[in-house]
This record gives sequence, C-alpha cells and structure tokens, in this order.
Amino acid sequence: MDGNGRWAQLRARPRTFGHIKGARVAKKIITRCAEEGIGTLTLFAFSTENWLRPQLEVNFLMSLLKRYLGREADTLVKENIKFMMIGEPDRVPADLMKIIRETEARTAANTGLNLVFALNYGSRNEITQAVKRIAADVAAGRLNPEGITEQSIQERLQTAHLPDPDLIIRTSGESRLSNFLLWQAAYSEFYFSPVLWPDFTTKHLMDALADYQLRERRYGRVADSERQIEA
Repeated sequence: MDGNGRWAQLRARPRTFGHIKGARVAKKIITRCAEEGIGTLTLFAFSTENWLRPQLEVNFLMSLLKRYLGREADTLVKENIKFMMIGEPDRVPADLMKIIRETEARTAANTGLNLVFALNYGSRNEITQAVKRIAADVAAGRLNPEGITEQSIQERLQTAHLPDPDLIIRTSGESRLSNFLLWQAAYSEFYFSPVLWPDFTTKHLMDALADYQLRERRYGRVADSERQIEA
C-alpha cells in the first residue's frame, strides 16, 4: 500500500493526512476482497525499515492502526473475517499489541477472509529467524541436517499457516518487493499500479484481478500451448 505520503505532499498536506486516507481505502479493499471470496489478503502495514521514518509519523501510524482495530473489530466479527498479524511484536507499542491479540482471539473462529496485517515485518528477518530455529533444532538433536528441506523452512516462517500469495499488488509506480514475503513470492504473479494508494479504488483492484486471471502460471513447466500432442 504505497504512496500515502506522496499523495499528501502533492496536495500540500502533511503525510499523516495521506495515511488517514490510505486507511479508508484499505477498509474498502478489505470489504471487496471479502465479497469476492478471496481466501487471504495480506496488507503490508509497517515494515521493519519504517522505524527510520520521523518519530512523529511513526507514532501517528501506530495510533492510526490502534484506532482502526478498535473501531473495526466488531465489523470483522460480523463479516466473518479472521484477523491475524505477522511480524515481530517486540517494538510494537504494548497498547496496540493488546488490541491486536484481542482482535485475533475474537475472530479466531471466523471462516471467511483471512486478513493479515504485516506489522513490524521484514522478510529477511523472518527467514533469518527461521534459520535460527532450524539451527537450534539441529543442535538439540531434534532435526538431522540431512533432513532440512524447503518444507522445513516453510514450517518455521511466520506464514506457515497461510498459503503462498497468488498475486502481489504494489501501488504508486514502484516496482520492487521492499523486503516483503521474499520466500513466499517465489511463484507469485506481480501487478504494479501507477496509482498512489489513497487513489486506489475497488475498480483498480478488480482490474488487477482481471489481469491476473489472464495469466498462465507454469511453475517451471512448459505452457499448455507449447506442448506437442503425440498420437
């Protein structure tokens, strides 16, 4: 969800104004994804690198997330949306983490959209922590080094309970992953939109989904159109 700050600056407004508008857009996108029957929606809310931003902006973002969950928890329950967080909780303010854990508990039995907030999340750190867990298991004799597989790593990622993303959308014209789901995105399709996040609408979302539906995902195999038919 990129472009909140630039959107605000183009309107001679503080960056915080863009984050407020961006939160409203996120609510509309979440609602539409639930209506479309999408299984999992992961929103990159705050990266491990975002702590480098001005403290005033960081504090505002944390407060905005707290207000959002405080207001929307009842709606998530009502709409059968299951909320969860990935990322390291250590630097997240305690009052925000309290609301996150309460919302996760309240929605744990929901069976609709999995709504995942990536908060204080960085994929390199996630992979590093998975490697440390494997090393600890090997040292303790719980895992043989010869038995380390891709599945071994997958099971120790924070997303072990979630499917890999089919489609990754990035807004604002940027064309990079920025430390987001690096392992999980190995076979994801990408959609780069020039639209700044506060201007991203449900129509833009549907355009991205329509574009995705036209793609052929081969996973290393030969395309169906290229296969020779032998009789």
